[in-house]
Amino acid sequence: MICRNCGAALELTMVDLGTCPPSNSYLSSEALDAPEKWYPLRVMVCTGCWLAQTVDFVDREDCFSSTYAYFSSCSASWVEHARSYAEAMIKRLGLGSTSQVVELAANDGYLLQHFSARGIPCYGIEPTESTADVARGKGLEIVGLFFGLEVAGRLAQERGRVDLLAANNVFAHVPDIRDFAGGIFELLAPRGVATIEFPHLLQLIEKNYFDTIYHEHFSYLSLHAVAKILGSVGLEIFDVEELSTHGGSLRVFARRKDGVPRTRTVSVADFLKKEKAAGILNPDFYRSFSPCVERVKDDFLEFLLHLKREGKSIAAYGAAAKGNTLLNYSGVRRDLLPFVVDRSPGKIGTYLPGSRIPVFEEEALRKAKPDYVLILPWNLREEIQAQLSYVREWGAQFVVAVPHLETFAP
Repeated sequence: MICRNCGAALELTMVDLGTCPPSNSYLSSEALDAPEKWYPLRVMVCTGCWLAQTVDFVDREDCFSSTYAYFSSCSASWVEHARSYAEAMIKRLGLGSTSQVVELAANDGYLLQHFSARGIPCYGIEPTESTADVARGKGLEIVGLFFGLEVAGRLAQERGRVDLLAANNVFAHVPDIRDFAGGIFELLAPRGVATIEFPHLLQLIEKNYFDTIYHEHFSYLSLHAVAKILGSVGLEIFDVEELSTHGGSLRVFARRKDGVPRTRTVSVADFLKKEKAAGILNPDFYRSFSPCVERVKDDFLEFLLHLKREGKSIAAYGAAAKGNTLLNYSGVRRDLLPFVVDRSPGKIGTYLPGSRIPVFEEEALRKAKPDYVLILPWNLREEIQAQLSYVREWGAQFVVAVPHLETFAP
């Protein structure tokens, strides 16, 4: 395989998580009698541009189908994150009724609704029909296409270039990352700003957040790699912020090199130095990751087996893609984890890919009264802990497996 960005041959393996289906390919009851497609899940690192990336096996259409089941608005904290972002960008960039905002991967309108409510012209680009239809139901305009250079050129000609282009938690989701970055350049106005949010590779490795690796995430991004990718298409990073989302993310601010100049903040150089000091440009940094991942799997399985031997019960909250990575890598099935509950209407009544564990409404927790509740989306730990505080009524404990096994009271 060659690097998606620079074309160099890939030889450095960061982690091999075996095989599993795409993590958002939830199964209907009818599909349980049919085979599933399982693909290798392996991340390799380019020592030329330092882009960490999955080995090519899965097409984007297999990950982002018309029945895509992830709806951003199901998380109250994520909607609040979007609202705060919108307010900050309106103030920082002076956006108003004559501006134009575009979001790439607009999902169910969780972000654009905040710009629309302020009377700022905006539209989203979202290829998955299930989420796009919800966004349209909120009165938002959605272009139902996969974004890239060709689509960007067409939109720029038809609608004009944009003042703010938001690409929040989508840059890692595209197989042709150079084409996607080129589209950002093409659609951005000379005075415009693009913001790109992504889980930070440095945090992923240092904190052992391996379950954020799944086929839907084609790339795992450092600031070094993103700067190289954007620079190759004519974009320049002029600011970067650290975020707490997804266990640790970065938000970069970029402009066209041929556009209106903007002062580069010291944070850009500071983050690049931080990455280099941590070893992001050293192959040994990536080689040290796999043993940490294996320890999590071993501890998790030992815990579940101990519960079974002791006659204790467990259920999980959150039919999250990261949870599917954990369960399939660990080989967990219904004999060790009988069910998962979730609030997303697109997931309730389905079965998790690979493990085929059923997904129920939250009320199933109250009926079953398990001794332990496993929180699979650990990045929403505090929100879920507050939401499920009622489990203390029967003395249940919470559990997380990543970044390390931990039990705690409601």
